[in-house]
Amino acid sequence: MAKKDRKEAKDPAFGSIAKNRQAFHHYEVLSKLECGLVLTGTEVKSLRDGQVAFADCFAAVQGEELFLHNLNISEYRMGNRFNHLAARKRKLLAHRREINKLRSAVEQRGLTLVPLGLHWSRGMAKVELGLVRGKQLHDKRDALRKKDQRRDAERVIRGLTKG
Repeated sequence: MAKKDRKEAKDPAFGSIAKNRQAFHHYEVLSKLECGLVLTGTEVKSLRDGQVAFADCFAAVQGEELFLHNLNISEYRMGNRFNHLAARKRKLLAHRREINKLRSAVEQRGLTLVPLGLHWSRGMAKVELGLVRGKQLHDKRDALRKKDQRRDAERVIRGLTKG
């Protein structure tokens, strides 16, 4: 097992590409789902360079398919006339059963599908979707207060262990 971990640490085909930190601030994540992402060649090369932005990005069920809207993957700098469009609609790969569950949650409970991060899994790009509910201002303040308290407690514990 240790050899596999070392291989994954060195290989760019494994690990995180980008995280959507704003999603955790603005939304309460109720459940997560990993989906495949249909990409072109220049998009894959841009992802390997880490050229991705999540601003205003969301997922939606259209018909029987799942699509990711407004994910900005920058054009590949060494690309030619066949380079991809930066903010095009991208198809997500998921099982029909999962798509139907997501559709019912979005339609009936008024939830939203937001990408939480992108990562490599065995050389393929995967997106982690979150089924989320928007936070109110007081919820955000409460989350920040808890985060500060946790950070202060960790500082105190670190200070006690050093002494």
